[in-house]
Amino acid sequence: MGLETVVKDIMDAADAEVSRIKAETDAEVSQIIEEARDEAKRIMGESLAKAEDDIKKMKQQEISSANLEVKRTLLNARKETLEEVYDRSFEVISSLPEAKDKELLKIIIKNNEPKGKKIYSNVRSEKLVRELSSLEYAGNIDCAGGVVIENEDGTIRLDYTYDVILKGVNEQFLKQTSDILFG
Repeated sequence: MGLETVVKDIMDAADAEVSRIKAETDAEVSQIIEEARDEAKRIMGESLAKAEDDIKKMKQQEISSANLEVKRTLLNARKETLEEVYDRSFEVISSLPEAKDKELLKIIIKNNEPKGKKIYSNVRSEKLVRELSSLEYAGNIDCAGGVVIENEDGTIRLDYTYDVILKGVNEQFLKQTSDILFG
């Protein structure tokens, strides 16, 4: 056997080894690339799903926030309307015709006079209260109308002013008033 044959056999063996290594490398590279593509698709799918979930959450948050703002605005409008109704009621009570004021004062005094010794009223009703009550007239108070009846030593005060009566009625019937106005 000649040197050329040995060199040729070594070269052929080396070429075969190179071809084998190259084929293995190509197969490995192809597998890595395929795995990378699969991983990229998986990551892209997860990212897309997460983005869609995030968009849904953001949309829901925006809708919830908008609904909350609408409710807040509606409640504020209702509150303002109820305050306006109260203010108008107060104005009506403050300017009752004398005959109606007399009728109401007569009932209040008749039902509560035995509970006190002194009576107070606003300036406008002073003359009328003095006529209707046998209690000692103790002075004027700042109110829309009605009276305050006090015991002899001033430790017990029964407040029957229209202001207090209106406030109590308003608190007691606020829900019903709201239901009537707003359904």
